[in-house]
Formats: sequence, structure tokens, C-alpha cells
Amino acid sequence: MADTGSGRHAEPSIHQLRLFLVLAEELHFGRAAARLFITQSALSQQIRDVERRLGVQLFERTSRTVALTATGQELLAETRTAVGAVDRMRRIADTQARRLSGRLVVGTIGAEAAMPHTRAVLRTLREQHPDVLPQVISLNFVDHVAALFRQEVDVVFLRPPVPADIELHHLAEEPRVACLPAGDPLAALPRLTLAQLADRAVVDVPEQVPRVWWDFWAVDPRPDGSPVRYGPVVTDMESLLHTVAGGAAMCFLPAAARDFFPRPGIRYVDVTDLAPSSSALAWLAGRRAEPAITAIRRAARNAL
Repeated sequence: MADTGSGRHAEPSIHQLRLFLVLAEELHFGRAAARLFITQSALSQQIRDVERRLGVQLFERTSRTVALTATGQELLAETRTAVGAVDRMRRIADTQARRLSGRLVVGTIGAEAAMPHTRAVLRTLREQHPDVLPQVISLNFVDHVAALFRQEVDVVFLRPPVPADIELHHLAEEPRVACLPAGDPLAALPRLTLAQLADRAVVDVPEQVPRVWWDFWAVDPRPDGSPVRYGPVVTDMESLLHTVAGGAAMCFLPAAARDFFPRPGIRYVDVTDLAPSSSALAWLAGRRAEPAITAIRRAARNAL
């Protein structure tokens, strides 16, 4: 009789493999359970079930420590591969479903969803292609480019530069300004130069963010070739603004931040020798001919 999945050597589910990966990263049942939004007892039960299904012990447990066994360590890479394959399959299926339905997932970063050029493009898209159904989602610093490569979004309204394999339609240009803690003496000046800001730490972003993007926004290196000194790592606009307001570092932002992101503890100051920034619609080069992406590309050309 075939095994029904309840005993030894039955295949663990993808859900269980994800639990295994999180526990392998945390090596702590409490932290892993918190990340997974389940109880420790439920996580422990699931891990025991995975071990029973595989017929091996994955973790050594004591009252104080959790460690991968040699077998668990050996299976870790294979588990990542298996879960990654399922994730890729899901993304491909989602992309195909969007193509068939005419749904277009549109990513935005920062205040791009509220910018006049973004609203004009989406309005033109609705007028020219009422069959294309845009869904607009907000993305953080890490995801706004990665989501394109993972095909979780079809296009993104963003601020260049971007890595290779991404194409752009430029929509608007505006100055960049310094975003400083209100208590910084330089924040009281009407305008600044990059040289005056040379010793100020700049917020940094996670290593998953394309460096070509953040080097531009951090102005690294500076015009004289000197490198930037970095401060705390931030993942989105709110954490960036909170960090600057706390006095830990500064940053450079589009001038529109004055209107969209006023915050206590922050001052925006013009920088006379800082190159401007641009807004753009971005898509993967390999997907440019897909009907929904072609439609919004055409709307971007016609809207402005």
C-alpha cells in the first residue's frame, strides 16, 4: 500500500520546508516562531513531523540551544533549492495569469504613486486601454528593483539609475536636496555645497539593493573622488526619515520630498552643485513586447 504521508519517509510539504529554513536561520524556536507568526509548540510539532517524514534528525535540541545536525546541514542547500524552485514556479504562473487576464501589477517607490507624471500615465492607460487593469503596490528600497527581476511586478515607477536588463522611459526631472537633522548647524543655511557636507554620514541601504542606485543617491564618490562615510542601514522611506530625524545620518532626496515627507526633526536644504534626479517608468527588457507592458509604455509616451 502506498504511504499516505502521515508516517516515516513520506514527503514533507513545501510549507514544512519553509519552516525548516526559518529555524535553520534563527536556530531559536522563539525567534523562528515569531517570524512565522505561529506558536513555538506548533513549530516544534511541524519540525518533528518533518524529521519523521524524512527519517532523519535535522536539529540537536537542548533546553538552551538549537543546532543543525550534520544531516540537517547537508539537506539545507537542497531545501533552499526546492523551495526556490516552487517560488519560481509560482511567480511564472502568476505572471502568465496576469497576461491572460490583462492585469498589470505596477510597483512604486517613495512618493512616486502620487507624482503628477505617474497619475497622468495611469490616467492615459485607463483611457487608451480600458481592458488593462492596473494594480498599484508600494515597494521598499530592497524590492523596488528585485520585484521586477522576480516578475512580482510588471513595471515600476522609480528613480534611476537601475541595473542592466531594465529599460526606462524618463518622465520628469527635478533637483535633489539635502535631508538633514533639524539640529545640524548646516540645516539653518539657505543653501549648501557638497563640500560642506563632506564629513556628514549618509544613511545606507541593505546589500540586496543595487549599488549603482544607492551610489547615485548617496553621491558616492563625491566630485573630488572622496568616498562617503555611511551611517545606519534603512529599508524604506519611513525608516530613512526616522533615522535622519534622530540625528544619526543625512541623505539626499528629490526636491518633492519637501511636500510629500515633511517631518518633525528634519530640514530640507538646496545643494547648489548636486546633479538633478529623474523619474522613470521601468520594465524588464525581455518583457517589453508583452501586451500589458506595451500598453503602459505607450501611455507613458502619450501622457506627457
